[in-house]
Amino acid sequence: MTIHDLPAVNATLNGVSAVFLTLGFFFIKRGHKLAHRNCMISAFGTSAVFLACYLTYHARVKTLTHFVDPAWFRPIYLTLLASHTLLAAAIVPLILMTLWRARRQDFAAHKKIARWTWPLWLYVSVTGVVIYLLLYQIFPQR
Repeated sequence: MTIHDLPAVNATLNGVSAVFLTLGFFFIKRGHKLAHRNCMISAFGTSAVFLACYLTYHARVKTLTHFVDPAWFRPIYLTLLASHTLLAAAIVPLILMTLWRARRQDFAAHKKIARWTWPLWLYVSVTGVVIYLLLYQIFPQR
């Protein structure tokens, strides 16, 4: 494996995180608190590994990939990328606060913030996969 394999690894980690987030939601809606907790901790761990791989890739690969072709799709891609990037930065403190409240067993406060954290975190995870597919598979850039 080389540094250039990390975008695919990152997309996979985002996808796995999305699966854990979805399962966690499924379990809590059915009252399976332990399974929910385990899925959410796994989503957090997967996202943490993603962040380490993402930062490693961008620290080592100094050039940015620019979306150029097809030109008609570029504004759509950039809109998706902008929403993904802004929410990815915003979601980190929300995730930490949500996990902290659960750790303290303040479940009323946990539930209150999780209503915002979960859909934003899921959006960031799913759009991470979509951005990878667009940039490297569907419209590979030179």
